[in-house]
Amino acid sequence: MGDNSDTTTAPSPAKIAAQEDALLKQFFAEVSEVERDNEVNRILSCFKLNPFDYLNLSFDSSIDEVKRQYRKLSLLVHPDKCKHPQAKEAFGALAKAQQLLLDPQERDYILNQVNAAKEELRAKWKKQLKKDTASKLKSLVTEGKFDQEHEQSEEFQHKLKLKVKEILTDQEWRRRKMAMRISEEEGRLKKDEEETKELWKRKREHEEQWEGTREKRVSSWRDFMKGGKKAKKGEIRPPKLKTEDPNKSYVQRPVKRG
Repeated sequence: MGDNSDTTTAPSPAKIAAQEDALLKQFFAEVSEVERDNEVNRILSCFKLNPFDYLNLSFDSSIDEVKRQYRKLSLLVHPDKCKHPQAKEAFGALAKAQQLLLDPQERDYILNQVNAAKEELRAKWKKQLKKDTASKLKSLVTEGKFDQEHEQSEEFQHKLKLKVKEILTDQEWRRRKMAMRISEEEGRLKKDEEETKELWKRKREHEEQWEGTREKRVSSWRDFMKGGKKAKKGEIRPPKLKTEDPNKSYVQRPVKRG
């Protein structure tokens, strides 16, 4: 008997990419200008701190999904193809969103906020279950499947999106306040440093001036020591004490007046 095994090989990555390109070209050929304008308006109305929102993706989207979606939407609103006056702005917003989601650190930060939002909503859901006996029993019987269905529901996803927006806004406000305080502190330190530099500068200038007049001061002192201090006209100057006269029994001699 002959070999009836399936010898069909899977398409190569290059072939898959070519097929996707063909689909995209067909898609954009069918897209009207109104649809392009609508997409620009959607992008510009997105919450600025949520890159998933710009790309119209769920929070659990993979890196490959982010790249595919960016390629699709960026071609849709490209300024060369879209006549909307703000197409360039929308195109730039998509590029920034992709950049954030492809950056491991930025992506982890956003997903951490998403997880925090989920935990908060789950806690509220558990409180509701305690009040609703029927839902609580259903959750226990289905071994968590009921909870999973709830989190996959449109209602939960909408609440999650709003909660993520709230948390990201709060974190951004905290970040800006911290940046403002850091800026103020840096400004204060810079001012103190400038004042200290100015103080040392003045001190150096004073020392240099003092050192510059040193020779003059020394010369004046030498002249004074050499010539002695001359008595003013008509001034009576006491004589020097004699060491051999312990009782100081000397008489002041009058100074001749001119």
